[in-house]
Amino acid sequence: MSRTSTNKLKAPDFDNDISFSTMLDLETFIKMQTILAPVYVLVRSWPRATAKDTPKAVVEATGESMRSETEQEKIKEKIPFSIIGDTGRMAYGAYARALGAYVAQKLGHLSRGARPPLPKAQFAADRRFPHGPGTAHPAYDRLRYSQESGDAYGIYFEHSEYYTPAEELSGRDNGGISVLNGRVVKLDVHKKRAYLEDGQVVSYDKCLLATGGKPKGLPVFTQAAEEVSQKVTLFRTIEDYQKLDAVVKEGKDVTIIGGGFLGSELACALGHKMKLTKGTVTQIYPEFGNMGKILPEYLSKWTTNKVKSEGVNIVSNSYVKSVNTQADGKLNLTLSTGEEVSTDHVVVAVGLEPNTELATSSGLEVDDTHGGFRVNAELEARSNLWVAGDAACFYDIKLGRRRVEHHDHAIVSGRLAGDNMTGAGKPYWHQSMFWSDLGPEVGYEAIGIVDSSLPTVGVFAKATAKDTPKAVVEATGESMRSETEQAAEVTAIVAPLLHASEPHAPVSGEDYGKGVIFYLRDQTVVGIVLWNVFNRMPIARRVIKEGKGYDDLSEVAKLFSLHSD
Repeated sequence: MSRTSTNKLKAPDFDNDISFSTMLDLETFIKMQTILAPVYVLVRSWPRATAKDTPKAVVEATGESMRSETEQEKIKEKIPFSIIGDTGRMAYGAYARALGAYVAQKLGHLSRGARPPLPKAQFAADRRFPHGPGTAHPAYDRLRYSQESGDAYGIYFEHSEYYTPAEELSGRDNGGISVLNGRVVKLDVHKKRAYLEDGQVVSYDKCLLATGGKPKGLPVFTQAAEEVSQKVTLFRTIEDYQKLDAVVKEGKDVTIIGGGFLGSELACALGHKMKLTKGTVTQIYPEFGNMGKILPEYLSKWTTNKVKSEGVNIVSNSYVKSVNTQADGKLNLTLSTGEEVSTDHVVVAVGLEPNTELATSSGLEVDDTHGGFRVNAELEARSNLWVAGDAACFYDIKLGRRRVEHHDHAIVSGRLAGDNMTGAGKPYWHQSMFWSDLGPEVGYEAIGIVDSSLPTVGVFAKATAKDTPKAVVEATGESMRSETEQAAEVTAIVAPLLHASEPHAPVSGEDYGKGVIFYLRDQTVVGIVLWNVFNRMPIARRVIKEGKGYDDLSEVAKLFSLHSD
């Protein structure tokens, strides 16, 4: 594919290019092994502008002052399917669907890069990253993920030789996949063109925005002096993990801001690890307890005690009001309550902000309530333009307008967008799930709208040795819970309504071994949390889909076989 730009595109050089994310987390991409379809992939960091990259230089070089004429020279080939954004699971879920339907078509992916799955699990078992084989950037070639089963794997799906050099892609009769660097700054949805920051233009037939999101910061830290910001981590990238890992190994004091999924999981993992390194972990959040926005109060309190048992100092109902540097180099955090916390390092884990910068330049609508690009039930924002993943605020035909930021949703929405790009016209109805583990003994899975402000009904039973996240991984060899639930989707048989005396409503002070929590809106079940109950997500999905009201949810809870050994 020839280009006239002075900044000529080239295949990525993994010895020098830091665009490590071009091949990260591509398990969904396995299905494409036998698909001979050319794929056009662009990822971040373009070369810096030169003296030739100006309007004056364009006129001098082309003799044409009408930019529309020079622009036509840059549109060398229309790409039937284009994906703009991250190169993670959602994008490759879309690849598998779109290319599966249109073998030997071209699919373009324009992105600044993505990230691997959050490596928080590395802290939980004090694992190390051994040196391993690979062809990617040396800084990431050493990284390996390990599971409870002992299996280890690299963060790259394929060696760099697997990908077709960009200049050879258009001439390959049997197709291929190319990885390039680029950044889209504007879309013209009427002309169906994507404008890159170096001036190049890509024309498409169908386009998917997969722009994802970025971790939220807090003004008290982002507006602080350099000596403060150097000791603050948002924990999103491999570099963030390595930076925090070094702090933990030195036995320093760490403070986590945020009581949600990431904050609570990190607190448990670091608290456990700090028992060996002699450092301390403090967790600060404005809610009354851990997971306070998700779990009902009694279960949030239990979870908070679980986190405390790992040696974490919990400071609830508080937020950081100011920060300064002490004489010894530590940070001094002044809280809203007047309390002060001294710490060596701060991890901010307060949520995600969808990347919607293209909305302003491209005339796209952003949802005022949920954030993200506003799309319909088919994930379409405008004609021939879809959005999926973290950045999509979609209409759920069962639960209303939503925006979801979890791993399984990236896969589900990516596949749906890929289907609809090829003409399927299917609405969003398959409820994605999410999961969270607080160490190897306590884990939960959830689906639908789980909001602690909603009325809830909980039914619990005594847990067995099999009712833990660790047992699930050992039994299946898979730590990605969405994968084990996908397997259950095929084999699960809905249990009959059996009579059992063990399941019961929550009792104050008990150890909540395993159970089901139903979230209600207008007497209808709109969300379900499975507490140490695994491989039952197909049943939960069916309950949500039926959208019924129930007189006795304890009978519905029996569908999940809480009484079984």
